[in-house]
Amino acid sequence: MKKVLLLAAFSGFICFSQAQQLKTPAPSPLQVIKQDFGLASVEVSYSRPAVKGRTIFGDLVPYGKVWRTGANAATTITFGDDVTFGGQKVPAGKYGLLSIPEASQWTVILTKQLNVTSPAAYKQDQDVARIKVSAHDLPFSLESFMISFDKVLPSSMDLLIGWDKTLVVIPVTTDVNSKVSAQISSLEGNPDFPYFTAAMFYLENGKDLNKALTWLDKASQQSPEAFWILYQKAQCQAKLGKNKDAIASATKSKALATTAKNDDYVALNDKLLASLK
Repeated sequence: MKKVLLLAAFSGFICFSQAQQLKTPAPSPLQVIKQDFGLASVEVSYSRPAVKGRTIFGDLVPYGKVWRTGANAATTITFGDDVTFGGQKVPAGKYGLLSIPEASQWTVILTKQLNVTSPAAYKQDQDVARIKVSAHDLPFSLESFMISFDKVLPSSMDLLIGWDKTLVVIPVTTDVNSKVSAQISSLEGNPDFPYFTAAMFYLENGKDLNKALTWLDKASQQSPEAFWILYQKAQCQAKLGKNKDAIASATKSKALATTAKNDDYVALNDKLLASLK
């Protein structure tokens, strides 16, 4: 009898152990997205519930109540550098991303709390930023809840939050200009000064083009076969109205690109040359 009981107990333990090891897909799978931005990055960790035929906003997600902005664990966002979030300054760090949806407008909140999963756990005195944004109607339905980035530029981008037929957009900016300018100033005079990188920053941000051209000259002297440097030099010369010099630089860049079998730069130079005639 004891043997039978032991065997039954052992069999039950095996079944329990197997059940403990069972893994199934999460109904609201976790997603972690990371976007390089400015001189650092922004990372969001959130879970993605699906519509599954349900009415979402105003029902599953009630209007006027704090929402974790996702499912399962709290949604978090980490800024690698100081940013301006929807017009409000936010220091670098990790924050909870909460929201209070309404039919036409949402309140989006960054909080020091990293574990808010229900309205009762939320403490408004822990807010770091609290902004109002319009809720836009989509012409189609997003089955899975989505947080993403759009219009990503060196110092600005949009954070998108969307589900079902609703989308909200939060502008995010960061100070790149003064930080890069300070780096360039600190490096000037060094024998290994990054002439090309510094010149491209000036060229792309509308700064002193004459200084950019000087740096491009030096970069080209250091790497005389670098057709991409000559192409940018031609671009800079064209912006300064030095068309004759730009044509000479673009022609040389095209010849080097042709030798290197780089069709992309051959085409770029052809387009630039056509605009200078």
